[in-house]
Amino acid sequence: MTMPENGAGAEVLRPHAEDAFAQELKALAAADDRPRPVRWKLSPWAVATYLLGGELADGTVITPKYVGPRRIVEVAVTTLATDRALLLLGVPGTAKTWVSEHLAAAVSGDSTLLVQGTAGTPEEAMRYGWNYARLLAHGPSREALVPSPIMRAMTEGMTARVEELTRIPADVQDSLITVLSEKTLPIPELGQEAQAVRGFNLIATANDRDRGVNELSSALRRRFNTVVLPLPATADAEVDIVARRVDQMGRALDLPPAPEGLEEIRRVVTVFRELRGGITDDGRTKVKSPSGTLSTAEAISVVTNGLALAAHFGDGVLRPSDVAAGILGAVVRDPAADRVVWQEYLEAVVREREGWKDFYRACREVTA
Repeated sequence: MTMPENGAGAEVLRPHAEDAFAQELKALAAADDRPRPVRWKLSPWAVATYLLGGELADGTVITPKYVGPRRIVEVAVTTLATDRALLLLGVPGTAKTWVSEHLAAAVSGDSTLLVQGTAGTPEEAMRYGWNYARLLAHGPSREALVPSPIMRAMTEGMTARVEELTRIPADVQDSLITVLSEKTLPIPELGQEAQAVRGFNLIATANDRDRGVNELSSALRRRFNTVVLPLPATADAEVDIVARRVDQMGRALDLPPAPEGLEEIRRVVTVFRELRGGITDDGRTKVKSPSGTLSTAEAISVVTNGLALAAHFGDGVLRPSDVAAGILGAVVRDPAADRVVWQEYLEAVVREREGWKDFYRACREVTA
């Protein structure tokens, strides 16, 4: 009997998208009678439905993976059906990685062909490496070559992913130019090349707000179709996103249901939107913005941590005292400047807001 790699009966903390939503993907594939591009698991229509959610003819409910403009998802999916690569661009926390993973899962059934971009990402991660034991024993050969996720995607007709492309050094970024323009990957050591087969494409994510960013060359940027993922347009949309993700994460961690803390979720979202926008929701009071991004992803983290506090050290109900410390940590990144911004916001806005007295006291306590 073959044992699972992570131990028999072990539960994966965060399953890949194709595993976590396997039933939805299976139901979509069964109901999908539209034309599919070569080697795609679903048609473009079904891929968009998987991301945006809907109900199939047999009653199967497809949960939304992305809450935002439908046209953005349609353009992204259509791009992958062409020979142009897709660049998902946006400020931190706009679900670029989340969308990238689910697109790859729906298109190829495999979201794991991934290169994680960092300042130390080597060219081998984008192209190929070598099994040095075989290389020394037998010299350069195909057997000694270790393909990168991108090379595998090319030869198998799959979707590759590159996360945080602008974190990768510029000379390593440009190793993608030949891959994306000529659909080949030269292997000069063998006098050969790996050619992409139909079905291959690449999704990259990037933001230009992070420190240590390496701008994409114009030659590389031309190889991508860029889709900008915006921050949620309304407070209600952002509350919905946060509540959905917190509920998913909470179930995995055996935390109380998110609806029990919907009031606090709305409060966290309101604080984040007002501080990053520089004005209160009613448009009457201007406020200073801190140095951090205060993204939707950070709001999800604050609420999830608050639920954990409520579950393990409270009565299981999310309260202001459970989220106050998390909000402080998200807002005050620069101990000097951001603390002043936060204290002014507390006194000028939160203190005077009806129904927020418990929240104000909790925030004042952790700030002091």
